[in-house]
Amino acid sequence: MRKKATSRKTTAKKITPKKATATKITAKKVAPKRATPTGKGPTQKNLDIYGSAPLPWSRALKLLEAGTAGSYWLATTNPDGRPHVAAVGALWVDGKIYFTSSAKARKGRNLAANPNCVLSVTLKGLDLVVEGSAVRITDRPTLLRLAQRYAAQGWPASVRGEALTAEYSAPSAGPPPWNLYVVRPTTAFGVATAEPWGATRWQFEPRGGDQT
Repeated sequence: MRKKATSRKTTAKKITPKKATATKITAKKVAPKRATPTGKGPTQKNLDIYGSAPLPWSRALKLLEAGTAGSYWLATTNPDGRPHVAAVGALWVDGKIYFTSSAKARKGRNLAANPNCVLSVTLKGLDLVVEGSAVRITDRPTLLRLAQRYAAQGWPASVRGEALTAEYSAPSAGPPPWNLYVVRPTTAFGVATAEPWGATRWQFEPRGGDQT
Protein backbone atom coordinates (compact mmCIF):
# COMPACT_ATOMS: atom_id res chain seq x y z
CA MET A 1 0.00 0.00 0.00
CA ARG A 2 1.42 3.25 -1.06
CA LYS A 3 1.77 5.73 1.71
CA LYS A 4 0.59 9.12 1.01
CA ALA A 5 3.36 11.65 1.27
CA THR A 6 2.62 13.96 4.06
CA SER A 7 3.76 17.41 3.27
CA ARG A 8 4.65 19.46 6.22
CA LYS A 9 3.64 22.97 5.90
CA THR A 10 6.44 25.04 7.20
CA THR A 11 5.14 28.19 8.67
CA ALA A 12 7.70 30.84 8.77
CA LYS A 13 7.72 32.55 12.10
CA LYS A 14 6.87 36.13 11.52
CA ILE A 15 9.47 38.20 13.19
CA THR A 16 8.17 41.57 14.02
CA PRO A 17 11.01 43.96 14.19
CA LYS A 18 11.20 45.71 17.49
CA LYS A 19 10.39 49.29 17.26
CA ALA A 20 13.33 51.35 18.10
CA THR A 21 12.37 53.29 21.14
CA ALA A 22 13.86 56.67 21.08
CA THR A 23 15.09 57.67 24.47
CA LYS A 24 13.70 61.03 25.25
CA ILE A 25 16.32 63.08 26.90
CA THR A 26 14.73 65.77 28.91
CA ALA A 27 17.01 68.57 29.67
CA LYS A 28 17.16 69.39 33.33
CA LYS A 29 15.46 72.61 34.03
CA VAL A 30 17.78 74.95 35.78
CA ALA A 31 15.83 76.67 38.45
CA PRO A 32 16.30 80.40 38.46
CA LYS A 33 18.09 81.90 41.40
CA ARG A 34 15.46 82.50 43.95
CA ALA A 35 15.52 84.80 46.88
CA THR A 36 16.24 82.98 50.09
CA PRO A 37 14.42 83.53 53.36
CA THR A 38 16.43 84.90 56.25
CA GLY A 39 14.58 83.65 59.30
CA LYS A 40 12.20 86.25 60.65
CA GLY A 41 13.70 88.93 58.46
CA PRO A 42 13.02 89.78 54.83
CA THR A 43 13.71 87.52 51.86
CA GLN A 44 17.07 88.33 50.31
CA LYS A 45 18.61 88.02 46.86
CA ASN A 46 22.30 88.44 46.20
CA LEU A 47 22.94 91.04 43.48
CA ASP A 48 26.72 91.08 43.74
CA ILE A 49 28.52 90.11 40.51
CA TYR A 50 31.96 89.69 42.07
CA GLY A 51 31.32 86.77 44.38
CA SER A 52 30.63 88.56 47.63
CA ALA A 53 28.16 86.99 50.04
CA PRO A 54 24.69 88.49 50.47
CA LEU A 55 24.50 91.38 52.90
CA PRO A 56 22.41 90.57 55.97
CA TRP A 57 19.49 92.87 56.63
CA SER A 58 20.72 93.07 60.22
CA ARG A 59 23.63 95.20 58.98
CA ALA A 60 21.30 97.84 57.55
CA LEU A 61 18.94 97.56 60.51
CA LYS A 62 21.70 98.19 63.05
CA LEU A 63 22.75 101.34 61.21
CA LEU A 64 19.17 102.59 60.86
CA GLU A 65 18.38 102.02 64.51
CA ALA A 66 21.55 103.86 65.56
CA GLY A 67 19.90 107.06 64.29
CA THR A 68 23.07 108.30 62.63
CA ALA A 69 21.77 108.27 59.04
CA GLY A 70 22.50 111.23 56.82
CA SER A 71 19.90 113.02 54.73
CA TYR A 72 17.03 110.97 53.38
CA TRP A 73 16.07 111.69 49.77
CA LEU A 74 12.42 111.16 48.86
CA ALA A 75 11.43 110.37 45.27
CA THR A 76 7.80 110.88 44.24
CA THR A 77 6.04 111.08 40.89
CA ASN A 78 4.89 114.32 39.30
CA PRO A 79 1.48 114.43 37.55
CA ASP A 80 3.21 114.22 34.16
CA GLY A 81 5.11 111.09 35.21
CA ARG A 82 8.47 112.74 35.78
CA PRO A 83 10.29 111.94 39.03
CA HIS A 84 10.61 114.50 41.78
CA VAL A 85 13.35 114.20 44.44
CA ALA A 86 13.67 116.21 47.64
CA ALA A 87 15.56 115.88 50.91
CA VAL A 88 13.36 115.17 53.94
CA GLY A 89 13.93 115.01 57.67
CA ALA A 90 13.18 111.35 58.30
CA LEU A 91 13.29 109.00 61.28
CA TRP A 92 13.56 105.21 61.36
CA VAL A 93 11.21 104.00 64.12
CA ASP A 94 10.07 100.42 64.73
CA GLY A 95 10.92 99.20 61.24
CA LYS A 96 9.34 102.12 59.40
CA ILE A 97 10.43 105.48 58.01
CA TYR A 98 8.60 108.61 59.14
CA PHE A 99 8.96 111.99 57.45
CA THR A 100 7.10 115.28 57.14
CA SER A 101 5.90 117.44 54.28
CA SER A 102 3.63 120.39 53.77
CA ALA A 103 0.42 119.46 51.98
CA LYS A 104 1.14 122.33 49.56
CA ALA A 105 4.70 121.24 48.75
CA ARG A 106 5.29 119.42 45.48
CA LYS A 107 6.14 116.17 47.26
CA GLY A 108 3.03 116.47 49.43
CA ARG A 109 0.80 117.01 46.40
CA ASN A 110 2.48 114.13 44.59
CA LEU A 111 1.88 111.77 47.51
CA ALA A 112 -1.78 112.77 47.69
CA ALA A 113 -2.18 111.63 44.07
CA ASN A 114 0.23 108.66 44.14
CA PRO A 115 1.53 107.35 47.48
CA ASN A 116 4.20 105.11 45.92
CA CYS A 117 7.63 106.48 46.72
CA VAL A 118 11.30 105.69 47.22
CA LEU A 119 13.61 106.85 50.01
CA SER A 120 17.39 106.78 49.70
CA VAL A 121 19.93 107.28 52.46
CA THR A 122 23.68 106.92 52.93
CA LEU A 123 24.59 104.92 56.02
CA LYS A 124 28.05 104.19 57.37
CA GLY A 125 29.51 101.79 54.82
CA LEU A 126 26.18 101.16 53.12
CA ASP A 127 23.98 102.94 50.56
CA LEU A 128 20.33 102.04 51.10
CA VAL A 129 17.27 102.48 48.88
CA VAL A 130 13.82 101.72 50.30
CA GLU A 131 10.66 101.33 48.24
CA GLY A 132 7.19 101.58 49.72
CA SER A 133 3.96 103.50 49.94
CA ALA A 134 3.51 106.62 52.07
CA VAL A 135 0.55 106.82 54.42
CA ARG A 136 -0.37 110.03 56.22
CA ILE A 137 -0.54 109.71 60.01
CA THR A 138 -3.33 111.58 61.77
CA ASP A 139 -3.85 109.75 65.08
CA ARG A 140 -2.73 111.83 68.04
CA PRO A 141 -0.76 109.17 69.99
CA THR A 142 1.53 108.52 67.00
CA LEU A 143 1.87 112.23 66.27
CA LEU A 144 2.88 112.90 69.89
CA ARG A 145 5.33 110.00 69.91
CA LEU A 146 7.02 111.14 66.70
CA ALA A 147 7.06 114.78 67.81
CA GLN A 148 9.03 113.65 70.86
CA ARG A 149 11.42 111.68 68.66
CA TYR A 150 11.99 114.70 66.42
CA ALA A 151 12.56 116.91 69.47
CA ALA A 152 15.15 114.44 70.76
CA GLN A 153 16.95 114.81 67.41
CA GLY A 154 17.04 118.60 67.74
CA TRP A 155 13.91 119.70 65.86
CA PRO A 156 11.42 121.10 68.43
CA ALA A 157 8.27 119.67 66.88
CA SER A 158 4.88 119.63 68.56
CA VAL A 159 1.40 118.54 67.54
CA ARG A 160 -1.16 120.91 66.05
CA GLY A 161 -4.43 119.29 65.07
CA GLU A 162 -3.58 116.34 62.79
CA ALA A 163 -0.06 117.49 61.88
CA LEU A 164 3.22 118.74 63.33
CA THR A 165 4.42 122.28 63.85
CA ALA A 166 7.59 123.95 65.08
CA GLU A 167 9.25 127.35 65.31
CA TYR A 168 11.30 126.53 62.24
CA SER A 169 11.91 123.85 59.63
CA ALA A 170 13.87 123.42 56.40
CA PRO A 171 14.01 126.58 54.23
CA SER A 172 12.01 124.86 51.51
CA ALA A 173 9.47 123.19 53.84
CA GLY A 174 6.85 125.91 53.49
CA PRO A 175 4.76 127.24 56.38
CA PRO A 176 3.46 124.95 59.15
CA PRO A 177 1.71 122.72 59.89
CA TRP A 178 3.52 119.76 58.30
CA ASN A 179 1.86 116.42 57.67
CA LEU A 180 3.47 113.29 59.06
CA TYR A 181 3.88 110.27 56.77
CA VAL A 182 5.03 106.72 57.35
CA VAL A 183 6.55 104.31 54.84
CA ARG A 184 6.73 100.62 55.59
CA PRO A 185 9.41 99.06 53.34
CA THR A 186 8.23 96.63 50.67
CA THR A 187 11.61 96.29 48.93
CA ALA A 188 15.06 97.57 49.83
CA PHE A 189 18.41 97.57 48.05
CA GLY A 190 21.76 97.80 49.79
CA VAL A 191 25.20 98.36 48.26
CA ALA A 192 28.20 98.20 50.57
CA THR A 193 30.66 101.08 50.39
CA ALA A 194 33.02 99.44 52.90
CA GLU A 195 34.04 95.88 53.74
CA PRO A 196 32.49 93.39 53.75
CA TRP A 197 31.46 94.23 50.20
CA GLY A 198 28.27 93.17 48.51
CA ALA A 199 24.95 94.16 46.99
CA THR A 200 21.64 92.70 48.08
CA ARG A 201 17.91 93.10 47.53
CA TRP A 202 15.56 92.51 50.44
CA GLN A 203 11.88 91.75 49.92
CA PHE A 204 9.56 92.32 52.88
CA GLU A 205 6.40 90.34 53.48
CA PRO A 206 3.26 92.46 53.29
CA ARG A 207 1.66 92.97 56.65
CA GLY A 208 -1.91 93.81 57.35
CA GLY A 209 -3.29 96.08 59.99
CA ASP A 210 -2.43 99.59 61.05
CA GLN A 211 0.70 100.96 59.46
CA THR A 212 1.51 103.24 62.36
